[in-house]
This record gives sequence, structure tokens and C-alpha cells, in this order.
Amino acid sequence: MYHHVKKLMYTVNVGEPDPQFGNMLLEQFGGANGELAAAMQYSIQGFNCEDTARKDLLMDIGTEELSHLEIVGALIRMHLKPMKSERGAAEADPLVAIAGGGGVSLVNSMGDAWTADYLKITGDLAVDLRSNIAAEARAKIVYERLIAFTGDAGTKEALQFLMTREITHMRAFSAALESMDKPPFSIGIIEPTPGLVDQYFNASTGESNEGESDLAGPWNKSNGLHVVQSDVVEAEGEQLNTEPYMPEPGTEVTSPADSTPVGENVGKKVTDKTERKPKRKAS
Repeated sequence: MYHHVKKLMYTVNVGEPDPQFGNMLLEQFGGANGELAAAMQYSIQGFNCEDTARKDLLMDIGTEELSHLEIVGALIRMHLKPMKSERGAAEADPLVAIAGGGGVSLVNSMGDAWTADYLKITGDLAVDLRSNIAAEARAKIVYERLIAFTGDAGTKEALQFLMTREITHMRAFSAALESMDKPPFSIGIIEPTPGLVDQYFNASTGESNEGESDLAGPWNKSNGLHVVQSDVVEAEGEQLNTEPYMPEPGTEVTSPADSTPVGENVGKKVTDKTERKPKRKAS
């Protein structure tokens, strides 16, 4: 049940309206990383969630994002107010001024209509929580950039409030993911191919304009990874394992909070030894 309270979650004060900045703010109203997208993504994930505790989390934060949408809408309306009566302000964005009457619309800062294609919903709780963590990070960056383009104190303070809540939500989603008690790279119910999963494929050859050759870092030698070479170039060492390996449902580490697996062949084992290769030992 939703109930509208006629009070903003955060009181908005705009000293000097700036129609062009109001247009920028539309990015957080009807844009890909905006508040409506967040509210819909988390709420629909919540509708689908089978774990009651984490369903509450998704619905709580999804509902708060609707409150954030209301704050952003109030900011936009205040900044766009001159468009209702001043020709010069209206010329800054005729789409907003003429088609939208100088008010908010479900479009981004470029005038593109909001779309459900912005939403990341897989129906798998662990995957969706990871998407939400990334969504909060993207929204935080957008708010930082908006703050950098306004000199209005009241606007900066409102955006600071909204930006801060993104980090709060990121921390909550991260805690929910960690509380599922799964290894950090365990997704779904089918374990990845042993050995192959540990191979970092070196797909870069030659030297850069700065004279640098292949560079090493934690991305190719941590978390159990090691470098293997491409057979496209003549290089010594281990190459990518392309030996066929039969998927085995039920072999990945799961959590009691995981979503129900999907597929008619879930849990079925291959009994005919001719249908599969023996397991490779991890190198």
C-alpha cells in the first residue's frame, strides 16, 4: 500500500532559478540513473523476491526512491519556473517549455523519454543486489556532477542530501548480499568449469605508444587468477582451456535466501558417461 504524505522528505529551497540547470536535473528524474528508474527497479525486484527479509529491504528503498523523485521534481519545477513567462528562458529548451508547460516530464536531460529498458531485473536475488549496488554508485556520480554545475546554495544542499542517501542504500544492498553467506563469485546453481575459471586470457600484444608491453596487475593475478596466452601469437606457456565440459546443476554454492532456480532441466544429472567429459583438475 502506498500513501502520499504532503510533505517532502527534504525541504527544498531555491534562491535563483536556473532553467538550464533545471533541464540538467531532468537526468535524475527521467534518466537511466535517475530516481524513477531506481524506484521501479527495486520495487519490482521486491515483488519478485522470495526471501521476506530482503523483500522488505527492496520495498523500503524502492519507496524511498519515490520520495527522492518528489524532491528532484520540486527542484526542477522551481528552476524551470521562468520558462512559464519568459521567452528567453523558454528558448533554452522549447520541448520543456512548450510541450511540457515548463514543468517536469518523464524525460532525461536530452529530452529522451523514460523507458523500462533502464531497469536491471533478473529475478535472481544475488544478481539483482549487485545491479543495485552499481546503480547507486552511478546515481552518486550524477549527483556530484550536478552539484558541480550549480552555484545555488539551497540546490547544493538538497543534492548533497540525495547524493548521501545513494551511499546509504549501497551499504544496505552490500550488507544484504554479504548476509546471504555465499562465496563472492558464486552465482546461480551451476559451478563454472574448473581450471578455465582461473585463467586470465591475455588478449593484448605488442607495445603501446608509450612503449609499454603487457601490464600486470591484481586483475590478472588475484582471486585465484593466472595469465594464459593466446594461440593467435607465438607465445610460450599455458593457453586457454577449450576442452568441452558438461554443466552440472546443483554444484554451485547456494544460500537459503537464493531465488528458486529456473528451467525444466534444473537438477537433472547426466547419467550416460558418454555424454560428458570427466572433470579437469584445477591447474
